Amino acid sequence: MSRLPLSNRVTFVASTWALIAAAVAFAQTAPPPAAPVKGDVVPAFETLAIDGKPWKLDFPRGSKTVLLFFLSSCPSCHKMIPKWNQVYERRPKDLKVVGVLMDQEPPGFFGTMSITFPVLRAPGREFLRSLNVNRAPLTLRVGEGGRIDDLALGDVDLIRLGELFKP
Repeated sequence: MSRLPLSNRVTFVASTWALIAAAVAFAQTAPPPAAPVKGDVVPAFETLAIDGKPWKLDFPRGSKTVLLFFLSSCPSCHKMIPKWNQVYERRPKDLKVVGVLMDQEPPGFFGTMSITFPVLRAPGREFLRSLNVNRAPLTLRVGEGGRIDDLALGDVDLIRLGELFKP
């Protein structure tokens, strides 16, 4: 490099620093969130229940809904389902609770896994992506207009679930 003219060396050094700065900026860009955050909005959606019947889920004024996102192939989700069942059975009757299955269940899954709450199929990957739902299990409390009031990601204890299931 010492045989290059000074102007070429200056250009080379400046270019190198520009590339390093660009690489650092790229590395510092935050990855997309692993889950929605409080204040995000869940849009009303139409999908099918696991029994094949059509469902429309919306969030009218004064409503509270708890959405339970899970995968049939997820061991942590399998641990959460009995807890969700327990708080579902004790929920206030005006609280709507709906499970959202994010994958295709294996044959016999619902025969072996006791689920007492209604379960819908996720409307599609784009819907999940738009909400930043890319990990499970996920418990969302949604208020009127679809605004997320509270949430918990992962295996949650019954006390925390009780807070999420409050009207």
